[in-house]
Amino acid sequence: MKEKVQAVLNKIRPMLQADGGDVELVDVEDGVVKVRLQGACAGCPMSQMTLKNGIERLLKNDIPEVKSVISAD
Repeated sequence: MKEKVQAVLNKIRPMLQADGGDVELVDVEDGVVKVRLQGACAGCPMSQMTLKNGIERLLKNDIPEVKSVISAD
């Protein structure tokens, strides 16, 4: 499942990089994906919205086994 998650993150990555940020996969455990937002995304006040409405939504759409996405700060 980690490979599937990484593949979806690779699709999302160019959008984040366009705004000066990035995302790193930390771990996948029991359907919970842990990611670390980097660059401009790390300190952005909109980072939680990006995490939940962007990354989590796309991961759940492509990989039904994903239950949630959390930040691994």
